[in-house]
Amino acid sequence: MALVAALHAYFLILEMFLWDKPLGLKTFRNTPEKAEITKVLAANQGLYNGFLAAGLIWGLVHGNPAFAFQIKAFFLLCVIVAGAYGAMTVSTRILIVQALPAAIALVALFLA
Repeated sequence: MALVAALHAYFLILEMFLWDKPLGLKTFRNTPEKAEITKVLAANQGLYNGFLAAGLIWGLVHGNPAFAFQIKAFFLLCVIVAGAYGAMTVSTRILIVQALPAAIALVALFLA
């Protein structure tokens, strides 16, 4: 769960701050020209990834175990849906990088 939150915090940094920098260009296989044109869209996408990370962290630190379970399950499902959509519309790599860790965490949550 914490790993999935950390991944989404990293995605926030990549998309909001490093999109048009060497690491962002390499990660997303972008050209500097395309990165410049899509920079605002990527920052918006990064913000949403930050919200997913924040929700997962909220679930990790919430004091009520029953409610924390619901928070974690909800945000993990959001990550899985976002990953599946990204895989269908952008790259199947997103399924492995984003959706798979969340699916593993969701299974672990239900088994715990």
